[in-house]
Amino acid sequence: MGGQQSALLAESYCDWWSLAGVDALVGEAPAGWLAVPAANDAAPKPRIIVAAEPEPLPLPAALQRQEAVDAPAEKGPVELPEDWDAFRIWLAGHPDVPGSQWDARRVLPVGEAGAPLMLLTAWPEIDDQRDGTLFSGPAGKLLDAMLGAIGMTRDACYLASLAVTRPPGGRCDAEAAADLDRLLWHHLRLARPGRLLLVGSDITRMAAKIALPDARGRLLDINQDGSKMEAAAVAHPAMLLARPAHKAAAWDSLKLFNRGR
Repeated sequence: MGGQQSALLAESYCDWWSLAGVDALVGEAPAGWLAVPAANDAAPKPRIIVAAEPEPLPLPAALQRQEAVDAPAEKGPVELPEDWDAFRIWLAGHPDVPGSQWDARRVLPVGEAGAPLMLLTAWPEIDDQRDGTLFSGPAGKLLDAMLGAIGMTRDACYLASLAVTRPPGGRCDAEAAADLDRLLWHHLRLARPGRLLLVGSDITRMAAKIALPDARGRLLDINQDGSKMEAAAVAHPAMLLARPAHKAAAWDSLKLFNRGR
């Protein structure tokens, strides 16, 4: 191929490259022949969003720094009212009454201060808690017969329980017992009975510091504010109903109060 035809072919190639925008066969800057040229109205480059680093998981509670917490102030001894009427009102509703924490229903004393005989038990029996009255049910009927045997009636006595509610299982822990011991002597000082009949093994141990069998047929001298109060101890009537053989021991103690003794 040559001559006039070759010259026309070369001129045609040059016109094509010129129309394509190529003005030089070789440029000084390297060209990417395979790169797609950007359009004149090309969209802006997409933003590259860098994901935030995940927050570290919290430490287990045991390893976290604990803020100092002030220890609650220790409660002092419960303030016991010194007035008899205020004491009765306090027993009926104050939340700090020792022995009131075991049940919402309180079984309150019956009678007046200065009674010739005070009957004191440790806490209400199950029937008493249910009925809201001390020495209720069959045990109460037996108690009335016991009082009649020494020429006394329930109405002439002051009946009280040391705790106004019954502890679970009829037992209290050492801390509750210490609070009740303080209440015991305060109650006796305000009640001022002529004589004291301890009803049940628990109250006998608390007040006389001896076991109930050791109190059989004995007058117990209860020291109250420097003076001695005559006392005797008998099994609770509920126990006597369950174990009639113990009635003889109860009579040996009860008859010490017979005929004015």
